[in-house]
Amino acid sequence: MYLEISNPMDYHVALYIRLSKEDETEGPSQSVTNQQSLLKEFVQQHRLSVYDTYIDDGFSGTSFDRPAFQRMIGDIEAKKVNMVITKDLSRLGRDYIMTGHYMERYFPEKRVRYISLLDGIDTGVESTANDITPFRAIMNDMYAKDISKKIKSVKRDKQRKGQFIGGKPMYGYKMHPTEKNKIVIDEVVAPIVRRIFAMALDGMSCRKIAATFNEEGIPTPATYCGWNMGRKGAYAGMWSSERISEMLRNETYIGHMVQGRTVKISYKSKKCFMQAPEDWVVVKNTHEPLIDEESFRKVQMLVSSRKHTRSRTYDFLLKGLICCHECGYPMAVMNRPNAAGEERLFFVCRTYQRFTKAGVCTCHSMKEKTVTDAVIAKVREVCNAFLNPDELQPIAAAAVEEAQKQNSCEAEIDSLQHQIDKLTTNLDKMYMDRLSGLLSESDFDRIYKRAKMERTSLEEKLKLLEAQKESPISTEDQARELVQQYLSSACTSRELLVSLIERVELTEDKQIIIKFRFRELAELS
Repeated sequence: MYLEISNPMDYHVALYIRLSKEDETEGPSQSVTNQQSLLKEFVQQHRLSVYDTYIDDGFSGTSFDRPAFQRMIGDIEAKKVNMVITKDLSRLGRDYIMTGHYMERYFPEKRVRYISLLDGIDTGVESTANDITPFRAIMNDMYAKDISKKIKSVKRDKQRKGQFIGGKPMYGYKMHPTEKNKIVIDEVVAPIVRRIFAMALDGMSCRKIAATFNEEGIPTPATYCGWNMGRKGAYAGMWSSERISEMLRNETYIGHMVQGRTVKISYKSKKCFMQAPEDWVVVKNTHEPLIDEESFRKVQMLVSSRKHTRSRTYDFLLKGLICCHECGYPMAVMNRPNAAGEERLFFVCRTYQRFTKAGVCTCHSMKEKTVTDAVIAKVREVCNAFLNPDELQPIAAAAVEEAQKQNSCEAEIDSLQHQIDKLTTNLDKMYMDRLSGLLSESDFDRIYKRAKMERTSLEEKLKLLEAQKESPISTEDQARELVQQYLSSACTSRELLVSLIERVELTEDKQIIIKFRFRELAELS
């Protein structure tokens, strides 16, 4: 260490120390005590003033989301620190991209001098050691990558042997008190798991089981093991049908070890993604089963039989925009036929629907048509206030003249007639499918009405064009009519509504709140 500091009184030093499990393989020289002793000896020799010592014990260098490191960055931002000293570059980090960011950009921009003792790096002076710093960072990164591969290989080997390597066992099990990587039945919550399977065997749906447990106040698996206790929201601490369904399908309960359902993106990221079931690591008969195989098989049949019984997805103009004002979650859509048997779509709060007896939210029931009509009326009002029809007139007139130059009336009439004939053929085919039983009555009514309305609209356009052919309308009149059609019909375009509206909230007292994407429109509403 031949580093020299000519003006020690100008610096407020941060001593940064990091140690992780992979660093322990390099020997005792990397210990926290050894690093701290080396750094203190250096600052004493150079009469430097230490602002604070920052220690991250047990944190990997591949991530910079470490508590002590982030605290040091906060002190740098507050201008309390202007020098950072580490034992070597790998203590700062092993991700060469982020290490380079701090070395080459962040520290210089913040006027922070960085010193790595064993590497001879000092950003306050010109030296060849500084020039090869990027290569040192890459080597540190390669070391972390190699360690990651070795750890992953060891874990995968343990998975194939049926040893449990996760953080928490599946709900209903706990870690063996003496044997490592082995799970045993947790008698505290095992009766709840058996009850879930018994309720499913009795024909109860996953949603009904979840509602029953919420009503009885039974703690969820996450609550029981202490996970996500700080999470907020309407669903926090509540059983859900998805959780019940996942448990009913998990082979862990019949004594098979199921692991490898998720995989990390890379050794530099904590994010994981789900693996396909065929890529899971399943080892049979590794622990005591909670459920017998025959009961488990019957439950799978019952769950699978309900897979395709959900109501079909409904299409409507404001799909994806309707939310509950009170809980903030998207509204569910239900079909409730009226006395005449006609379909009527209603919006219902999804939180209330899932957790009715828990009293988390209220119904918020409103007709889809009522909401849609109100939103269209408001959007039309805002658009009319924002747009001036007189300003659109010249634009429309130019468009009409251009259209007259490029297209003949006969070509458009032929196109409309072709579309009408095609719809008529489709209607005839649908009717035959209904008679042969290929199409259900409800689907036939829905599709038939939509196709018939489209054909009627095309027929009206055809009549208008034929009338224009016989008695041509002036360019000015056509332009005026085009402007009026735009102002009256554009507001019913889903593309336009999604572009203008961020969300529509329904309140408990049946008010409709429209949140526009643009401040100018919001001020007019």
